[in-house]
Amino acid sequence: MIRQRCSGYPLEHVLGWAWFCGLRLTVDPGVFVPRPRTEFLVHRAAALLRPGAIAVDVCCGSGALGAVLAATQPNLTLHAADIDAASVACARRNLPGHAVHQGDLYAPIPDELREHVDVLVANVPYVPTHRIALLPPEARLHEPRQALDGGADGLDILRRLTAGAHEWLAPRGRLLVEVAEGQVEAARAAFVTAGLSYQVVTSAEHDANVLVGAL
Repeated sequence: MIRQRCSGYPLEHVLGWAWFCGLRLTVDPGVFVPRPRTEFLVHRAAALLRPGAIAVDVCCGSGALGAVLAATQPNLTLHAADIDAASVACARRNLPGHAVHQGDLYAPIPDELREHVDVLVANVPYVPTHRIALLPPEARLHEPRQALDGGADGLDILRRLTAGAHEWLAPRGRLLVEVAEGQVEAARAAFVTAGLSYQVVTSAEHDANVLVGAL
């Protein structure tokens, strides 16, 4: 384990788990490691849950966000999805009793959830392509690039996510995503283009910026 850590493996991959919002979650080698800043995003999402709610976590990685939502609201109907097979296998272990699908964004989500999702949460990749080389080696070498690379300005996946949100959100449903500080204005524009109203909430403690969208 010491040799692995000294050679640059993320600590969470060496140990096989990570703490996130007080939960000990499995994190397999090659799977995106949940970041402390993203606790702000999932806390905002969890606060919107009501008994019997339906939640969807896309780009779920290890399933960390879904696990927190499920722990917050035990009778939650939860679906999670990721395009990466290793992430899906990991998320299934962190989300026992919940549906975890493999596929791109909304593609694997069951059709019966259309217009019924109360909370749609996504920690989409938002690092601009030209900045991938500047990431710490733990991320750059040991996490899937598709979990990091958000395209030229970092918002390619976010734009696709917002564009399809109206097909899935319930009338009072909410979409929550995390972006970097310098991306807030462009992210707002993506919400407006998709016909979503939005609220921007920030946390200095977590150094986090979250957009909350609604129909």
